[in-house]
Amino acid sequence: MRLEGKATVESLADHFGVTVQTIRRDLGELEIDGKVSRVHGGAVIRSGVTNIEYEERRNLFSEAKEAIARRVAEDVPDDVSLFINIGTTTEAVARELLDHTNLTVVTNNMNVANILAANQNCEIIVSGGTLRRSDGGLVGDLTTQMIEQFKVDIAIIGASALDEEGDLLDFDLREVRVSKSIIRHARKVFLVTDHSKFERSAPVRIASIRELDAVYTDRPFSKELTSRCREWGTEVFVAGG
Repeated sequence: MRLEGKATVESLADHFGVTVQTIRRDLGELEIDGKVSRVHGGAVIRSGVTNIEYEERRNLFSEAKEAIARRVAEDVPDDVSLFINIGTTTEAVARELLDHTNLTVVTNNMNVANILAANQNCEIIVSGGTLRRSDGGLVGDLTTQMIEQFKVDIAIIGASALDEEGDLLDFDLREVRVSKSIIRHARKVFLVTDHSKFERSAPVRIASIRELDAVYTDRPFSKELTSRCREWGTEVFVAGG
């Protein structure tokens, strides 16, 4: 697993000569300790240098992402303009917006565009840029220049990591530049993030939570970060809580 970065429950059970139930229990404990992230059928090693592959991220904490998406969709009215950026949680939000009416969505996420294409009451504007085949994201200077042509009502953004100081972090500098532009050109900014991002690290800073209007997540922040959000005036909504 250390060499490949991932392993299935069955392969680990065969390797160690134990039951799959034992492996699932051990992987659960390792996830709590921050050593691995559970994915469908196995686990991947957490890293602060490179991101987890898209298909594995899409399956990580899918129920939590769906709950977060439903909660944020409640706060998105009809008749508004939106930015939606790259991420599996933002894609979950897009699915929850299929019944909204008279939306204008600007996105650098090809998956978001394809999801919202099913909503006949949604105008979709796809930014230009370089296609990142690994996850359908559009990045680069052309993407940033396109984003800067708009001023939308709400930006719904994701991030790869969120540290205890309240900084949003990511891995790709090109993507971060786009995210910074999105934040600057939105009247309100909503971050959507599941709790696994609290325990991860990434090398490039996007922004501070203090620059955002609201955070939607599935578990409460630490007392320290909760206190900071209160001081900054950033609302925190816990899906299901």
